Amino acid sequence: MLRKKVKDQDLADAMREINAEDTCNDTYGRIRMYQALQLKQPEGVHIPSERTVYRVMKEIGLSHRPKRKPNGITKADKEARKSDDLVKRDFTADQPLTKCVTDITEIKAKDGKLYVSGIFDCFDSAVLGLAMETNMKATLCQHTVENAYMAYPEIRGAILHSYHGTQYTSELYRTTLAKYGIVQSMNSAGGLAMIMQNAKACGLV
Repeated sequence: MLRKKVKDQDLADAMREINAEDTCNDTYGRIRMYQALQLKQPEGVHIPSERTVYRVMKEIGLSHRPKRKPNGITKADKEARKSDDLVKRDFTADQPLTKCVTDITEIKAKDGKLYVSGIFDCFDSAVLGLAMETNMKATLCQHTVENAYMAYPEIRGAILHSYHGTQYTSELYRTTLAKYGIVQSMNSAGGLAMIMQNAKACGLV
């Protein structure tokens, strides 16, 4: 039991529930946990600052040391034109297929590495599109968008938010978004991990 206010106990219970949803979720640090809380919006739980999330995680034993570089596997192209940040860290949506997030996760397999790209709906974290390849070139993200549009053509007009990695600043990716009428958005701050995506991809592969 936490020594702080009751609202911290509600927050702790919500974070334990998120942690228990998937075996991959035990890798969550404060940023991912904060984003997962923003996405799920647990009933009756006040979502505080990332600093408070970190403090409570530490008190209940959920904090961890990341095993990979904090900026993830996508690398930013400092020379490429960036798209505006249309999300502003608000990873919620009032309606489905209006605001989505995307990222790539690396899966270590017996014969090498696989790269899984996913698109997730901020409305309910539903998986809208997936693609998997042995490399993480722009074509992987292109195929993810194509698969999402094939399954959910209503995604036309939606915002699709990502880190500003080279795949997402490529002409191929931007042309694909334009083809399907999807609006691109990128993080204004580098290194911000996308909501729950690595855990989702790990659980679905």
